[in-house]
Amino acid sequence: MTGASTAAAEQLTGFRIGVTSDRRAEDLIGALERRGAEVIHAPALQIAPVGEDEALIADTVAILAARPDVVVVTTAYGMRRWAEGADAAGVGEELLEVLGRSRIFVRGPKARGAVRASGLDDAGIATDERTSSVVDLLLTEGVAGRTVAVQLHGYTDGEQLDRLRAAGAQVLTVEPYRWMKPEGTTRVPRLIDAVCARQLDVVTFTSAPAVDALLSTAAELGRHDALVAALRTDVVAAAVGPVTAAPLEAVGITPLVPERYRMGALIRVVCDHLAHDRVEEVTTAVGTLRLRGRTLVLGDVAVPLAPAPLALLRALISSGGGVLSRSQLLSRVPELTSERALDMTLTRLRQVLPDRRLVVTVTKRGYRLNV
Repeated sequence: MTGASTAAAEQLTGFRIGVTSDRRAEDLIGALERRGAEVIHAPALQIAPVGEDEALIADTVAILAARPDVVVVTTAYGMRRWAEGADAAGVGEELLEVLGRSRIFVRGPKARGAVRASGLDDAGIATDERTSSVVDLLLTEGVAGRTVAVQLHGYTDGEQLDRLRAAGAQVLTVEPYRWMKPEGTTRVPRLIDAVCARQLDVVTFTSAPAVDALLSTAAELGRHDALVAALRTDVVAAAVGPVTAAPLEAVGITPLVPERYRMGALIRVVCDHLAHDRVEEVTTAVGTLRLRGRTLVLGDVAVPLAPAPLALLRALISSGGGVLSRSQLLSRVPELTSERALDMTLTRLRQVLPDRRLVVTVTKRGYRLNV
């Protein structure tokens, strides 16, 4: 393995990352694992199988009959699924003919690529990949008395549809794929538990419906407030773009958002954040100690730490080798509510340390890191 590839493989070593996406999850998980992360996969939503989607066929037939003046394509995947569903129903060629006679507006480059891959062209594109910006373009042109067909992307953006109707448009919709909560699995509750226990460093989101689903599942479990509190403080949320970030921001969570709304950019912003903000390195008397998220690394030994021992170790590191009294440790580590809790946590920490000499007891004074 070359030096560059070794460095890439170690970017996320020691970090635990939750992945909530269903579609293309394997690509995201593979990229994170290749960089050394431990990944917890719990798709908050799954795309319902197409099967014989009667609603999709019915909506497509209605759009064919209406021959819309304008068509809004919001996602590349939705465009492809729409074409596949129409082909399966025997109206694929007619759909392309009708779309070719309309003015197509797209939400972003990927949607534009799917439109062009179908042999069609678009008349306009949103600059920020938001449906609201596409609607802004249409309202600027004027839609009164025109028929507008909108391809939905997993959930209905009622506000934007209402804006078109209020401006005088007849609005038709088609939903090539629908989100559904996965049944018969405990993965999402386990992910919620891990976030609440601060056992993850980052949770990634690639769709707004997945955010809503995770929050609603947490509410059903009575853990909504605990989940939000963790994502506001110790566990970082990372969203692929502003649309995905919106429901997080609505509950006071400030996620990482890459400048380019792509999976590769999401991975880079996660790597950069963790490397800059979640890695500590200290030279001690027994070797170089590294804290990578919730993982302590000493030499070739990596040890995951529970939240309370981790907080205690961070307090000792922050003192730079200075002695911290028991009362100082209790004040610096809110998780420790009593001297008994402090003693138990010190014992747990020393039990998992690769070398117990890392934490030194200073008789009648307190404790320090052995630097």
